[in-house]
Amino acid sequence: MSGKVYLIGAGPGDPELITMKAARCLAQADVVVYDFLANPELLGLAPAEAAHVYVGKKGGDHTMSQEGINALLCDLAAQGKTVARLKGGDPYVFGRGGEEASALWERGLAFEVVPGVSSAVAAPCYAGIPVTDRRHATEVAFVTGHEDPTKASSTINWQALAAMGSLVFLMGVKNLPEICAQLIAHGKPAETPAACVRWGATARQQTIVGALADLPQKAAAAGLKPPAVTIVGGAVALREQLNWYERMPLFGRRVLVTRARAQASKLSAGLRALGAEVVECPTIEIRPMPDDGQLRWAAAHAADYDWVLFTSANAVEPFLQALLARGRDVRALHRTKIGAIGPATAQALARRGLKYDLMAKSFVAEGLLEALADHDLAGKKVLLPRATRARDVLPEELRKRGALVDIVAAYETFAPAGAKERLEAIMADGLGVITFTASSTVDNLMDMLDEPTKAKLIAESASGALIVASIGPITSQSARRHGMTVHVEPAEYTIPALIEALAAHCQQS
Repeated sequence: MSGKVYLIGAGPGDPELITMKAARCLAQADVVVYDFLANPELLGLAPAEAAHVYVGKKGGDHTMSQEGINALLCDLAAQGKTVARLKGGDPYVFGRGGEEASALWERGLAFEVVPGVSSAVAAPCYAGIPVTDRRHATEVAFVTGHEDPTKASSTINWQALAAMGSLVFLMGVKNLPEICAQLIAHGKPAETPAACVRWGATARQQTIVGALADLPQKAAAAGLKPPAVTIVGGAVALREQLNWYERMPLFGRRVLVTRARAQASKLSAGLRALGAEVVECPTIEIRPMPDDGQLRWAAAHAADYDWVLFTSANAVEPFLQALLARGRDVRALHRTKIGAIGPATAQALARRGLKYDLMAKSFVAEGLLEALADHDLAGKKVLLPRATRARDVLPEELRKRGALVDIVAAYETFAPAGAKERLEAIMADGLGVITFTASSTVDNLMDMLDEPTKAKLIAESASGALIVASIGPITSQSARRHGMTVHVEPAEYTIPALIEALAAHCQQS
């Protein structure tokens, strides 16, 4: 039985610009065939077991020829595979999607084409340049800046293009002097506003603005390289008013989020909302503890405790599941006081119908101890459901105050499979910021890196080339213990406060 190929437009760079249909097709793929311009973050939308095949093509460097890609897609579909062919931008806007679809049609193989946001409109948009605006241009032409080299002669109608309002050239960096010269020679005024946008809709976005006559010289002086789009027309002048993206507080920052995948979304979304390019590489994975009976025993005797103290939101669900496994629910805690280390833990409790009696003002173990200062703990029974590895300051201090403390492991943290390889690839591409939300994220990241990369990370943090953002003092201590310089630590140890503090630091630096 034959499979099916989805020719998917991956958009221009910002992973949030992918369509809902594209995400659905990726989620059912057996194989993802992706190219140079597709954001690697999108690979995470495919099933974990899906195979990844890189067929990247950039100027002068083709991992696989177009004919080879066509044959690969056909072979995979003939094997019964569901294939997500992830292409930068839109498959049919100078993306050779038509050639790949024709090859599949000729073999009688099923395919669908999923349109994507083309860089022809997205890159100018993210640079503050509308491709049409009735004050400047009522028509737009999209033109290849790199014609098929096998053609006998150019088929570009320069005379017609010179008379149009807006022109957008794709893949034209190498031929930029010729493009500008041809337009001027065919009547386009030399002073016409023009711009080049490289790596549009990413943290690497670079915009060069000039006139048609001097844009090639400005681009050369800036060392402009592909991938880039060129925009010519009066609407380019609107960039001074409409340049929204490059004015965002975290624009130009490539930020590594090391938080566990299930918890990363809030941090990642907050960073992206401020213009950061976010790359996720969880250095910890959180799993409930295998059932050894201890947690279920503690849950069954929850009513015997005077206090249950939750030092992490991660402990809430495993504890309550253990309670349910013993045929009980939250009513078993009606006489037990509950302590939460911070608002995230309090929210996790509230989702399960539990209200805390006490919450730390500073969201660390010491904060809980401070909040308990006015409570007589002598002879009181205290239960601590927590991670397998945790600091002992809380139970030790509680025992000094006369409390009878039981510790049960509710969850464990460890390095996710494949994280080391992904981290190496991310570090090789360069970073501007690393965020840490727990000591374990720091320890695991440093354990994954080889010695030269560790030394580079430490040196870049010391020079300020790499910003290290830590959620709180305990995490910061771990980072400093590994030799890193910490630049950002919010006064309140929460994700929103971390994002706000990082944005403030970047705006000042």
